[in-house]
Amino acid sequence: VPPRFREGRLGVGARRFLMAFMSTISIIGSGITAQHLRLDVISENVTNMNTTRTEEGGAYRRKLTVFQAVDGRDTFRNVLALTQNGMVSNVRHENTGGVKVVEIAEDPSDFKLKYDPTDPDANEEGYVELPNVDLVMEVADAMAASQAYSANVTAFNVLKSVISSGLEIGR
Repeated sequence: VPPRFREGRLGVGARRFLMAFMSTISIIGSGITAQHLRLDVISENVTNMNTTRTEEGGAYRRKLTVFQAVDGRDTFRNVLALTQNGMVSNVRHENTGGVKVVEIAEDPSDFKLKYDPTDPDANEEGYVELPNVDLVMEVADAMAASQAYSANVTAFNVLKSVISSGLEIGR
């Protein structure tokens, strides 16, 4: 927070202007955080795509991130009432919306089987369970996560530009 904002040098309008963007920053930040975690999970999957033995026993099982939309917005009626009274929407809310990761789930699909009776992890029939990780799918998921991450960064940069322009108007 700039010193002039903390010291009360900005007018009430400028403070409302800045506070109106705080919920947007929070929403964008939740998207960046969620996509970053998604990329971490994808990296773990790729790293373990040949792991046939885990601490839990058996082959590594692919992990998936499960997202959930967070709805922290007021109803249209409440926003209209707040706006008419000169108040900023969602300032009183702890959660302003966005996305969150609610679970890192295991992919229930079957393991791949490879016949290799000499492998120490082979079963009685000579088959080794291989992880259910498909490199092509992981690369595609990583590309999608990277695009979503970049879109959130772009949205943040646009918001910074809008805030900067708005502050210039008040000078």
